[in-house]
Amino acid sequence: MTVTEPRLSEPSVRPATRAKDLVLLLRPRQWPKNLVAVPLSLAGGATWTWHTLSHIAWAVALFTLAASAVYVINDIADRQRDRLHPVKRARPIASGRVPVPLAIALAAVLIATLAALAAIGPWRLAWPVAVYLVLNVLYSHRLKHIALVDVFVVAAGFALRVILGSLAGGIPLSVWLVLGVYAASVMISLGKRRHELDLGAVADRHRPTLEGYSRPFLDQMVIVTAVVAVLGYAGFLRGDAAQPFGQMALLLTMPFVLYGLFRYLQIVIAEGGGGDPTETLLRDRRVVVSALLCCACLALTSLLAGHPELTGGLPSR
Repeated sequence: MTVTEPRLSEPSVRPATRAKDLVLLLRPRQWPKNLVAVPLSLAGGATWTWHTLSHIAWAVALFTLAASAVYVINDIADRQRDRLHPVKRARPIASGRVPVPLAIALAAVLIATLAALAAIGPWRLAWPVAVYLVLNVLYSHRLKHIALVDVFVVAAGFALRVILGSLAGGIPLSVWLVLGVYAASVMISLGKRRHELDLGAVADRHRPTLEGYSRPFLDQMVIVTAVVAVLGYAGFLRGDAAQPFGQMALLLTMPFVLYGLFRYLQIVIAEGGGGDPTETLLRDRRVVVSALLCCACLALTSLLAGHPELTGGLPSR
């Protein structure tokens, strides 16, 4: 059955408000995901040269533009379903504040800027961005409606970010790191689906794929993927990271990694949260503090690894 889009009278919008809505379409609150995922390979003890950092900054900018373009395209495609959602119906396109032609023009500008930025850098390394865009076109038109496939496609975007960061920075690609990031991303996406189930019939109309999930099933899969994520992190530091940096980093950071992970599982399973993963991870003080302490330990480990006389004779391998 064809769903006829309701005719919305375009509200009178002031230029400043229109500009704000266009910025909201880019989802700036989601940009920290690129700042975290793309440079993640640097956590393995890689040398931070100007050449490496500039190329990783280029990779972050590429994925920020690509992700923003995907958000706009998805909002255009999902505008009818978003109007059924208690929160998403206030989005600029779904609410009618930004007309579809203007949103299409914005997406075109983003993609053109992305192509220009890719061309001025090591463009042969930008293939993960192209794969990301193709995957998201397929996601918007079909894959988002297939249970499990939807979360696996979303998680693939984060694995591609890590791959591009490694390629751009000239850092050896760690299969363990990609596995850990992919599993953690699947876990977070499943946690979001679990939260959406609490919306009941409203969620079913907004995201029909929820019919393929149940709370017990999601709880089990969240735990399984959390275990795989920890194994990937441990394998990365123990096997692929520079030594003795990796051993020391594993020893010092694992308590904070486990605490942050368990806190997230508590939010999702015990408290029924996780509907907006970025908000959850950036606003929960306990998660933020554990992440900051983990980063501090990585910095300390890097300092110690640079002074072998302070490592206490840890083996290099």
